[in-house]
Amino acid sequence: MTKIKKEDSMKFEDIKKIGVCGAGSMGSGIIQICAMAGYEVQVLEVSEEAWNRGKSLIDGSLKRFLKKEKITQEQYDEIWKRISFSTDVAPFKDVDFVIEAVFENFDVKKETYNKLDEVLRDDVIVASNTSSICITELASITKRPDKFIGMHFFNPVPLMKLVEVIPAIQTSEETVEITMQLSKKIGKEPVKCADSPGFIVNRILVPMMLEATRMLEAGIATAEDIDKAMKLGAGWPMGPFELMDLTGVEIAYHVGNIFYEYTKNPYFNPPHLMRKMVNAKYLGRKTGKGFYDYEKK
Repeated sequence: MTKIKKEDSMKFEDIKKIGVCGAGSMGSGIIQICAMAGYEVQVLEVSEEAWNRGKSLIDGSLKRFLKKEKITQEQYDEIWKRISFSTDVAPFKDVDFVIEAVFENFDVKKETYNKLDEVLRDDVIVASNTSSICITELASITKRPDKFIGMHFFNPVPLMKLVEVIPAIQTSEETVEITMQLSKKIGKEPVKCADSPGFIVNRILVPMMLEATRMLEAGIATAEDIDKAMKLGAGWPMGPFELMDLTGVEIAYHVGNIFYEYTKNPYFNPPHLMRKMVNAKYLGRKTGKGFYDYEKK
């Protein structure tokens, strides 16, 4: 494939079409909010089956917006017209900004960036939605380290207002500014954070999840009572176990392991109970069982 070049630097107002890699629980939400903000969205997924799962997530979310009269039927139809899908990276030659939301694995992300580098214009920014991998390390494996940045959304993306914007040490100020502007355009409140393990939210939140699991493992209190205590005593909208079951037990486990590898601090080492749950596929709502049994409910 021949890469298209553009002499001028990208400006925020030049962004008309956004490429999104991955249509899972995070990617589908990112696709939705970009299309709702008026952008054309080009989606890259590994298969039509994976895209159909993503479409189902987007459609369910949009229909909830429709039911609550946050959008009209006409807007619903227009949003879908802005979204295109492909299993081939070739259509990304026309995108102006890329948000990567593929599986949280370094090698998977590296393979994705290698494909993108073959077709993207030189001026296109690539933002990773990684929740735990070092942005500087990811930037170093691309051909555009100065145009690479972290853009960490929160689940469920259409409802959660925060985006953490994380520059690598290679990232240009121009890239940071454009990403901050785009975050606001798609309805989010961006906060800038240095490239460090867990960024802001997960650096605080994940250790609390790990500690809650240690308390459960030690028999200090039940999952129900720990959740109730944090909701009534700390004002949390959800308890730590409810939250892990919603986002996926394996996510907290995986992020804890990455923190531990980076810092070697034993406090970040996930407890044995969490390790057993991941091995048993007790991942929360999506598998029907996590800290709570959803099949019984």
